[in-house]
Amino acid sequence: MLPVPDGLDGMRVDAGLAKLLGLSRTAVAELAESGEVLLDGRPAGKSDRLAAGGLLEVTLPDVAPAVEVVAEPVEGLRVLHADDDIVVVDKPIGVAVHPSPGWTGPTVIGGLAAAGLRVSTSGAAERQGVVHRLDAGTTGVMVVATSEHAYTVLKRAFKERTVEKGYHALVQGHPDPTRGTIDAPIDRHPRHDYKFAVVAGGRPSITHYEVIEAFRAASLVDIKLETGRTHQIRVHFSALRHACVGDLTYGADPVLARKLGLSRQWLHARRLGFAHPADGRWVEFTSDYPADLAAAVETLRAEN
Repeated sequence: MLPVPDGLDGMRVDAGLAKLLGLSRTAVAELAESGEVLLDGRPAGKSDRLAAGGLLEVTLPDVAPAVEVVAEPVEGLRVLHADDDIVVVDKPIGVAVHPSPGWTGPTVIGGLAAAGLRVSTSGAAERQGVVHRLDAGTTGVMVVATSEHAYTVLKRAFKERTVEKGYHALVQGHPDPTRGTIDAPIDRHPRHDYKFAVVAGGRPSITHYEVIEAFRAASLVDIKLETGRTHQIRVHFSALRHACVGDLTYGADPVLARKLGLSRQWLHARRLGFAHPADGRWVEFTSDYPADLAAAVETLRAEN
């Protein structure tokens, strides 16, 4: 914790902290967006103004070596739309969005590079153009910015929650009520670093859901995310004791997973809608279920 120097009085948070800490304004903006910048004990946005004498608290990420983006074709990665500002893809199973320490598998960014599609140069080197993410084990539709203007506009849209993110999940049992909202804060799991959990004092997290088809042992659920925390859907439904089928990390039944031939959680980014960064017109993109998820649903339908 440190006081705001007189020389930074009245400056924007991103500009002032960039000067104070020797970071880029983009890096500071990302810290603020993640809630890592507190001003007098309250989260500060990148455009908030600093006041001399105010108390700053900044949580800096662990410094990790840069991870190289390798241009490598990605089997099953489909481009749904591409123009001067965005590229929308249908991400297959087992593909990370961007390189990270310890990940040796394929990435969306590497696949786009192999296909000759350029992306925005905004953002950290290994995740340039990335404005949102899907877990490696989650399939479906996502957008990557290909222009600097689109990167700025889309990052703001995701932060301000004007993007419509629709998912389908197959969850164990039958949620009651069949339509509702899960409003429960999420943070790192207190005992397992690789997991997240509903934790008092965590980051606000809101999930809207509606059961669209019920089976004997599971329910197909349509989900709209109001926030976008890591593992949000998986954590929220696990907390309700209706874990995503196949999600062994968050308490799913391994017997049911084997029966349905699933080796990962049944969770799919079904649709994505947003104002196009070029002209503001509303655009929507959808993704069909991949073969493993579709087969699991058909097995349940046959049992019904």
